[in-house]
Amino acid sequence: MACFDPHGRKIEYVRLSVTDKCNLRCFYCMPEHFRDFTPSSEYLSYDELIRIISAFAELGIFRVRLTGGEPLVRKDLAGFAKQLSAIPGIEDLSLSTNCVLMDRHAEDLFEAGVNRLNVSLDTLREDRFRFITRRGGNLELVLNGLKKAKQVGFSPIKLNMLVMRGINDDEVIDIANYCLENAFSLRFIETMPIGASGQKATDHYINLREVRDRLDAHFNLVPSIMRGGGPARYVRVEGTNVHFGFITPLSQHFCSSCNRLRLTAEGTLHLCLGNTQNFELKPHIRQGISDDGLKGLLYEALALKPLQHNFLDNPSEVNRSMSVTGG
Repeated sequence: MACFDPHGRKIEYVRLSVTDKCNLRCFYCMPEHFRDFTPSSEYLSYDELIRIISAFAELGIFRVRLTGGEPLVRKDLAGFAKQLSAIPGIEDLSLSTNCVLMDRHAEDLFEAGVNRLNVSLDTLREDRFRFITRRGGNLELVLNGLKKAKQVGFSPIKLNMLVMRGINDDEVIDIANYCLENAFSLRFIETMPIGASGQKATDHYINLREVRDRLDAHFNLVPSIMRGGGPARYVRVEGTNVHFGFITPLSQHFCSSCNRLRLTAEGTLHLCLGNTQNFELKPHIRQGISDDGLKGLLYEALALKPLQHNFLDNPSEVNRSMSVTGG
């Protein structure tokens, strides 16, 4: 079975935020004094989330990515991942993380069926890491977590670098070389005006065409593709299996090929990262909707998916933070 939106796009991918809480506070993701976190008591239980993902799987969705906030701060994530990987039809289970807690969770997650990682890493400099994360974060924990993940066997491991002019754009080549040394792939991301934090970050916007030009001056790059359901356009460093990807929501948007939905921990289904359309599933789940009724609701929600984001026409419209949305 296949699942299509009103614009003919095949939907195959759910990004599932298990929490809006995070152990970092990156300035482009979360307002500095933000305290309006969802109480854990308001989260859908793991059993309720399993019901929703099982319904999605019956509609043809086969990719699930666990996100947050920082997903590793929710208890027993590995146990939940094991349940997800056992759902018939779910073929690809991955995780987005800041890697701060990965050292202690890597083995359990891998054994539970998570096989791919996306790791946020915007700098290799401790002072910049503290500035970006605003929590006195420890970069060494992230790097140790990456080492552990590699040892355990996660593959591929993709690093996500939000490139910001005047903040970290002078580290593009350094982080690329770090990925070459460790056989990680690297995805560069343009800033997006999501919420007050995201709009502030767009003051440091840089077109990734400029980043590509810098990479071309240092590496022999060839066109390539990479497994996964994301929007990046990839090149590969010739003679290696290391890929560089470019996620360009502003300079070259990818809405025509959008294949994903986002589900928050409290049961809100966001149809587009850069628009306000959403659908509340929790009231129906808590009222005991049948499995067939749930699948009907998901089709009803899918009908709300817009043709494209609204970042350029009305960027202030999306006033939720990235940490709440789930990336």
